[in-house]
Amino acid sequence: MKIIVCVKQVPDTSGKVAVNPDGTLNRASMQTITNPDDMNAVEAALKLKDETGCKVIVVTMGPPPAASMLRELMAMGADEGVLVSAREFGGSDTYATSQILAAAIDTIGVEKDDIVMCGRQAIDGDTAQVGPQMAEKLGLPQVTYAADIHKDGENITVKRMLEDGYMTIKVQTPCLLTCIKELNNPRYMSIGGIYATYNKPLETFDYEKLKDHRLINVDTIGLKGSPTNIFKSFTPPQKGAGMMLEGDGKETCEKLASILVNKHII
Repeated sequence: MKIIVCVKQVPDTSGKVAVNPDGTLNRASMQTITNPDDMNAVEAALKLKDETGCKVIVVTMGPPPAASMLRELMAMGADEGVLVSAREFGGSDTYATSQILAAAIDTIGVEKDDIVMCGRQAIDGDTAQVGPQMAEKLGLPQVTYAADIHKDGENITVKRMLEDGYMTIKVQTPCLLTCIKELNNPRYMSIGGIYATYNKPLETFDYEKLKDHRLINVDTIGLKGSPTNIFKSFTPPQKGAGMMLEGDGKETCEKLASILVNKHII
């Protein structure tokens, strides 16, 4: 049994956001972090590894520096890393990204007892589309918004979070699960894990490695082959300093009402 976890290196939105002229993010000029929901997926996989002794493989698509993120996840306990990186893959939208990642996962191989995990969504796109699209392309049953996961033989029982409650679903492996932050609290890297990470295999899947896969078509990958077009992308303006009114009596309320009237808000 093995668990393949898809992760993404995303811009740290607490810092400066830079945009290229074509509307794509200028990732080279921004600080990056591991996508938060993906960290929950990694922790879920590592917990199952602790219980079953299975192998955990972390996979990401991105530029060569994303390898450092994979090393950090391997220092947490993942066994192997796969970096999917090529200029031909750059600028891919969710449709193209799901094709490329599905091709990479299929190349690694999905066997009877295996699980593919992803975060619910990435904070730089917030679409929550890549995981479900990958499941469709790989022909796997999927359960999204996993808030609790238990494995019993070939069966996985998932508590799925909904807007107004929970749904409990039982699914057989192989399957794909997308995880939410309520699922767990990700662990930290260990000293032993940091020492061991550079003895663990980290492979790069470039265009030459994947070009002959049935899901890879030069006309449907990369920026040119992405059906989603960015209309406008910009750095949000900084908000000005707010106004504080002291007190909670009638005079303060009247002053607040007067300010809102003058600004034509009420």
